[in-house]
Amino acid sequence: APGAVTCGSVLKLLNTRHSVRLHSHEVKYGSGSGQQSVTGVEASDDANSYWRIRGKSDSSCQRGTPVKCGQAIRLTHVNTGKNLHTHHFPSPLSNNQEVSAFGDDGEGDDLDFWIVQCSGTYWEREDAVRFKHVGTEVFLSITGEQYGHPIRGQREVHGMPAANHHNYWKAMEGVFIKPSLDPAKHDEL
Repeated sequence: APGAVTCGSVLKLLNTRHSVRLHSHEVKYGSGSGQQSVTGVEASDDANSYWRIRGKSDSSCQRGTPVKCGQAIRLTHVNTGKNLHTHHFPSPLSNNQEVSAFGDDGEGDDLDFWIVQCSGTYWEREDAVRFKHVGTEVFLSITGEQYGHPIRGQREVHGMPAANHHNYWKAMEGVFIKPSLDPAKHDEL
């Protein structure tokens, strides 16, 4: 699958309805869990919008392997090492479900797993896909609510139980790891 998103790739994710990229930063929620906040930003060149695609375990998602539709993944925020996470706290603006960044050095807990929902065999780069949370069954969503100070203009990211046009995401800028040849298949000299 030449155009597939692969394990180990680092990329930005665009919410196709609201034209903002999934973002995190060292700003904690002032309510709810108090964990690191996750927002949507309009800027395409913000270094805090890079996420690494990983499996439920590192062995379940070998570097360069195409991600299958229906596969559970983790999205690890590159600059802070925390995983995209949701849990039963109300989100600050819309009172949907809070989405945070959680864990240390890429290791959090079972609430860091998201199913990639797409239509074919693999998550293709040009596809608009949904991310459905394994533990609470919400979809990663933006409905347009904007924060004021100190992150003015950034959008609230939250979880919603309904699949709709607010929860489509597309892979954008990034480094896509190509599948490596299987060393076990090489001829012995």
